[in-house]
Amino acid sequence: MALLDILVYPDPRLRTKAEPVEEVDGTLQRLIDDMAETMYAAPGIGLAATQVNVHRRLLVMDTSETKSGLQVFINPVLAGSGDLVESDEGCLSVPGEIVPVYRYPNIKVSALDREGRPFEQDVSGLEAICLQHEVDHLDGKVFVDYLSQLKRDRIRKRLAREDRPVHPRSTPSTKVSAVS
Repeated sequence: MALLDILVYPDPRLRTKAEPVEEVDGTLQRLIDDMAETMYAAPGIGLAATQVNVHRRLLVMDTSETKSGLQVFINPVLAGSGDLVESDEGCLSVPGEIVPVYRYPNIKVSALDREGRPFEQDVSGLEAICLQHEVDHLDGKVFVDYLSQLKRDRIRKRLAREDRPVHPRSTPSTKVSAVS
């Protein structure tokens, strides 16, 4: 396994819309393992393939306290329900920022697992928030898009000023309160 470089906002590659995964094979399995290792090392609770400059509809997530609950979602499709709720989110691609974002509290997700088997799952709370955040990445969206232009400009300028090495081969991460 290998640590992957995490793209940092405002890198334009974060705006690339991910293409569906066509085949679940050994190459994809290695990518899943590398993404999981990168997410845990950062440390984060979710990571979309777009964040590591692979523009396929794939994400990994582990919201467990023990970091023993890795979940893999290939070609995820979400359906939200309930009134939107505000949550504080962080992002490995926007280090040092925690911002309020409105998300659905309950999600139904349809996807393929790491073996390519289809599944559906109902999720709520932190898992629902994290899934929405990561699927935004797959759609070329970053959580700062929910902020005003003034706040986005401040974040962009701060990140441009900082020299932020964290671990080999990866750009910096942040302590994440809600998501990757």
